[in-house]
Amino acid sequence: MAAVDTARARARAVLRLRGRAVAAAALPAACAAVLLAGRFTGRIGAPGAPDAALWDGIRWAVGAVAALTLLLAALVARAHRRAVPPVTPAVPLERSDAPELYRLIEELAERLDVPAPAAIALTPDCDSWLEEPPARGPARRPSAPVLVIGSPFLWWMRAGELRALLAPVVAGTAAAADPDIADARRWLRALDAALGERRRGPVARVDRWLLGACREHAAELEQAAAAWSSEQARAVDHGLRIAAQEQVGLAYAGWDRLLTRVALPAWRLGRHPEHLNAGVVSALTELSRRDRLAADGYGNRLGDRPACDLLEEPGAVDARVSRLAAGLLHEEPAEGWRPLDWADYPGEVVDRGWREQAAALQAALGGDRKHTGPALDQVLARLAAGEAETLAAALAGQVARGARVAPPLPPVRSGRDLLVEHLVATVCCAAVDAGTAAPGLDWLDGPVLLSRTAPRAELAPAVALAVEDGQDGPLLAWLERAGVRLERPVRLSG
Repeated sequence: MAAVDTARARARAVLRLRGRAVAAAALPAACAAVLLAGRFTGRIGAPGAPDAALWDGIRWAVGAVAALTLLLAALVARAHRRAVPPVTPAVPLERSDAPELYRLIEELAERLDVPAPAAIALTPDCDSWLEEPPARGPARRPSAPVLVIGSPFLWWMRAGELRALLAPVVAGTAAAADPDIADARRWLRALDAALGERRRGPVARVDRWLLGACREHAAELEQAAAAWSSEQARAVDHGLRIAAQEQVGLAYAGWDRLLTRVALPAWRLGRHPEHLNAGVVSALTELSRRDRLAADGYGNRLGDRPACDLLEEPGAVDARVSRLAAGLLHEEPAEGWRPLDWADYPGEVVDRGWREQAAALQAALGGDRKHTGPALDQVLARLAAGEAETLAAALAGQVARGARVAPPLPPVRSGRDLLVEHLVATVCCAAVDAGTAAPGLDWLDGPVLLSRTAPRAELAPAVALAVEDGQDGPLLAWLERAGVRLERPVRLSG
């Protein structure tokens, strides 16, 4: 139990620093009180004594220092009282939303012999932790911490895997319930929150000094608390936890790809997919279909109960988490979000996004965004004439002007990259208009063109060759296979 003793020792070291800071603030006032009492008792600089004037000067100086120190201490204390530690945005789960999940966590806490978390919340992230709630009551004593669970874990993992994964996290409530550790953490959070609100002035300098003095102790405190929690959870589902940790990396990869490849194109258009967590299951299932190693692990887990079954209404909870993800990870458009079902994604996001890109290319070519653009033969003629750089610069300007409505994907891309992307979108629109292809959704790659006659993997390289080198032979061959007539104008609306 060395980790327990280390955590408590570090917490007491932090509290001793707090006590020394309070003592330092009170010391000038105590000295002033002693000097003042000495004058009235006649023991220090009594009236009429040869050194009375000297001691009166000392009393005034010490009194001024004491007044300034007490004023600064009062300002620091007020800043700490008013400071509100940041709380990670999350979707709270009431007991009625997930009675079985609450029961699983409480049984786990009982087995670990630790206090159960006060509540459960979900975050659109691949991580789980204990969130300290705001202090309550006149004594500012906090309640038990809230267990925050990464929502992709709940949908991808099996119930047993989730239990094993959360065991060390739930075990952390023991450290949170320790009076010294809780008091030290509460003071450190107040310091950090106050410093975040006050970045200048003497109060901020005092807070920075205190945090600097506590930094090493605070880091060792959290390391020891984590080791303590790990020791407590070691005997609970240890073997299953190893398998669960493997699923953490897989869930993170699938979640990241879903957000950047699938969700972001929808967010750029002001639409938010309502069931991102169900989407990550589809993405990882698709990955298992393509990857033999992933498929073997996925097949072995199919018989186990998915953790999302612990929720009463998984779809409703998924919608709430998905809305939060859109607000956290993307700038919200002025007109507000509109929900999107996955079945509507090809038409509402893929086709619409392509046509908006085609309209931007049309404007860069000097046409009207609101009406039909030159046809593909005119675009290819401009490229063959060596005007790729001019078109790229014009398109970059169009994208920059429209960034308030449809922010470009980070990092900022070159004009030629934008030209390739927008020309690919225009070709996709032409193939859809020709009736030989359709917009589609690939769970790992996002918007895709589904063509019966022309391989989509060959399209982007062919367009890049036409833009970079002016060689349109491969692109013309692809268009011929797709049944696209070069002279036919591309529609700019679906």
